[in-house]
Amino acid sequence: MKTFERILVKIAIIQCLFLIITQIFFHKLNAFPELNQISQYEGVTDNNFVELLETFKGK
Repeated sequence: MKTFERILVKIAIIQCLFLIITQIFFHKLNAFPELNQISQYEGVTDNNFVELLETFKGK
């Protein structure tokens, strides 16, 4: 059982490393400019924090 757990931990660490590498590749190096346009179109990158606070304050 310990060997299986060690293998799972190693797989999880490798998966996290690949996730970080691909996030850097996509967002910081601007690999796909269309990805930035899509995220701006969807409103994911907008700063809507002030509107959220105004909603909770009842304005």
